[in-house]
Amino acid sequence: MRLPFLLLVVGFFNLLLISSTTAQSTGGYKLSGYVRAGITREVLPGASVTIPALGTGVTTDAAGFYSLVLPAGRYQVVVSFIGYQNQTRELNLARDQKVSFSLVESTNTLNEVVVEGSGTLEQKLQTTQMSVERLSAKEAKLLPALFGEVDILKTLQLKPGVQNGGEGTSGLFVRGGSSDQNLVLVDDALVYNPSHLFGLFSVFNPDAVASVDLYKGGFPAQYGGRLSSVIDVKLREGNKEKIGVSGGLGLISSRLTVEGPIVKDKGSFIISGRRTYFDVFTRQINKLNDDDPEYNPIPDYYFYDFNAKANYTLGPKDQVFLSGYYGRDVFGFASQGGFDFNFTWGNSVGAARWNHVFNKRLYLNTTISLTDYKYDVTNKLDQFSFNLASDIRDYSVRTDLDYAPNNKHALKFGVQATTHRFGVGRLQAGSGDGRLNIGSDVNYRGQEAAVYASDNFKPSDKWQLEYGVRLTGFQSGSQSYGGIEPRGAARYSLTPKTSLKASYALMYQYVHLVTNSGATLPTDIWYPSRLSVKPQRSQQVATGISFLLGDGKYLLTDEVYYKWAQNQVDFKDGAQLFVNPDLDSEFLFGKGWAYGNELYLEKKTGRTTGWLGYTLSWSKRQFPPQRETSGINGGRVFYPNYDRRHNITAVILHQLSERVNLTGSFVYTTGNATTLPSGRFAVQDVFGGEVAAVPIYPDRNSYRLASYNRLDLGVVWRMKPTRWFPESDLTFSIYNAYNRRNPYFVYFDQIKEDDDAPVTGYRARQVSLFPVIPAVTYNFKF
Repeated sequence: MRLPFLLLVVGFFNLLLISSTTAQSTGGYKLSGYVRAGITREVLPGASVTIPALGTGVTTDAAGFYSLVLPAGRYQVVVSFIGYQNQTRELNLARDQKVSFSLVESTNTLNEVVVEGSGTLEQKLQTTQMSVERLSAKEAKLLPALFGEVDILKTLQLKPGVQNGGEGTSGLFVRGGSSDQNLVLVDDALVYNPSHLFGLFSVFNPDAVASVDLYKGGFPAQYGGRLSSVIDVKLREGNKEKIGVSGGLGLISSRLTVEGPIVKDKGSFIISGRRTYFDVFTRQINKLNDDDPEYNPIPDYYFYDFNAKANYTLGPKDQVFLSGYYGRDVFGFASQGGFDFNFTWGNSVGAARWNHVFNKRLYLNTTISLTDYKYDVTNKLDQFSFNLASDIRDYSVRTDLDYAPNNKHALKFGVQATTHRFGVGRLQAGSGDGRLNIGSDVNYRGQEAAVYASDNFKPSDKWQLEYGVRLTGFQSGSQSYGGIEPRGAARYSLTPKTSLKASYALMYQYVHLVTNSGATLPTDIWYPSRLSVKPQRSQQVATGISFLLGDGKYLLTDEVYYKWAQNQVDFKDGAQLFVNPDLDSEFLFGKGWAYGNELYLEKKTGRTTGWLGYTLSWSKRQFPPQRETSGINGGRVFYPNYDRRHNITAVILHQLSERVNLTGSFVYTTGNATTLPSGRFAVQDVFGGEVAAVPIYPDRNSYRLASYNRLDLGVVWRMKPTRWFPESDLTFSIYNAYNRRNPYFVYFDQIKEDDDAPVTGYRARQVSLFPVIPAVTYNFKF
């Protein structure tokens, strides 16, 4: 099916949908509205709106909007959100009503931390959705952090089923999937590389983030294009009442945020910036050693990013939003011998969203977005220069409709379309005198579209179902692909405090990350499905049971999952990745499996809150012989390096006093799978030359590094208000508190009696990255 025809069908589908759903349905009256913060007037996504008399309720969506269809009568409505005082209001529902709530922030904000997926623990028990975690910036700011730099993605690594890529990295490997199989969205706009500093920190400035939702399975039909997870980031809207300034000063970076009203109670803005200053210190050190010919300069490195968002209410039924992100990593090295190396990469993201309420049962969100990811390496030696670059640019539009015909059904429909431009490789080289100039450019285009529909159906108090389907298509050149992606989830309440859940999802991925894992620097190239490169495909089933314990203070969940995938992508040995017009021939294709069990206990009330998680999991890959190659590992099954058998995480947040919070986190994981030589054999040429020792390698990743474990500690001290700084705190943290030397990689030293003696053996050596690291950060707001 050609993509233009698919888009035509999708557009016609939406017109039929709008015309068929604008009529009011019977079955009760609709109560709807927004939940906002009382002072800033920002919307509160994930706030709970409950009707105790009926034992029902909902949570607000990303726009802070809620909708309930109830029988006529007089009810008490309770609205709650972590960090804010509960609000109760009595309503006489004799017609459709739109009622909005403004919540007052709690006086002791340190103790208010979001640690669960949606709303209260009771609502998390009762919701159909499973395998979901929701985090707030408040939570991330309380937890200890590397160098004191708060990181949302590193906090997600503390959840069951989420593995990190290694010491200090923010890359996520979810339920056995690779890092490029995560769909990362910021206000519905795609982000291709969510990391700074080669994966050490994420691109998300916590001052600009409102919430983060992580979906590990049971994916709703509105999400697609990746196989393993969805990370949905929502930015704050800004203070609608008054101008505010906040920020922080840390060991390696500083940040500043300005927010305020555009027109009071109608619109607001927020602008947030952050920059590291490694380069300030390294340049001074290099300058002090300029006269030393033996000195090796320290490379320059820094990153910066900006977030901006504005919103404006056009009228009672219309609201518009503008969001933007721009970030760059800059790595540079200049030697005294004339060698100059510069490496930059980063994301540019922009989105415009229009929210329209047709009536009290139907509302629409339309988003237009631009995403641009660039990667650029420039070398210069004397008069010769060399430039290597890649990029990907997307133009996207999506329309999502929410329709609640009655108190048993909540329908979602939508259409999405994206035009991709792939700059797979650009090479420019030449001499300063112009005698030599060469260049090459490899570009592709692709179009991707999808249409989806889903229904959250509650046939009884015990049963709740969510089912849907997503139709996707992709076209690049003359090649087209498509697929049907069914989704389903179910919840059955055994008792008021026990629920059984199950889910299924089929996913397609049409774009692929080409990366050379053996390179010193990352080589990120995104490549479309075309010719022999078929879309990746995965299916996942999960079942679970949830218990409310201790009078509702604790929630215990146990989930089991199994995922199987086809057309997994890797590369044959010696593959030429850059500026290769026949890159299709470098790919190898295989299959994968992942399965495991996740236990999770969380507590969110009282002076001590937190969670405890344990994951037992397996991840496997197999690439059989193909294209005149032996495949990978001789076609035998192997474990990818991010396979971890055991993963234990514990997080505790304790309110010591009104102004002091103590925090701690502990991580234990099985060591990375790795390939090490099992022995060596001696080789000598026929002329009796020097003997060479050639390593003998067993199956890929047949060894394990030592286990990884780490304890981080922190103290958040809320300082007394002053005239200029009514809110401020000092955050002290200790990363790797007991100085565990966790393995980063292993190499082998030769064993000799002296420098001139022959080699008698080899000794394995471990390289560790981070020792114990104390940090302090000053945060302020006025």
